Amino acid sequence: MKQYEYETNGVCAKKIRFTVDDENKLHDVSFEGGCNGNLKAISRLVEGKDASEIAKLLSGNFCGNRSTSCADQLAKAITSC
Repeated sequence: MKQYEYETNGVCAKKIRFTVDDENKLHDVSFEGGCNGNLKAISRLVEGKDASEIAKLLSGNFCGNRSTSCADQLAKAITSC
């Protein structure tokens, strides 16, 4: 498994940490800062799922009038690794 840490831009969460296993599955997704309940839910929902599929699913998700969201930032984090 490879561990990653991504510094976010334009959202309340400051960092995203996660691991990707040899089968490209996401594990241990955690956010530093942000909306605790919502981000815990995202982490649970993506656990064990294919990283590429999650990136496609969450990419372009906006928060209010922002051009990004914590979910979108997770997609960016996945595609950058």
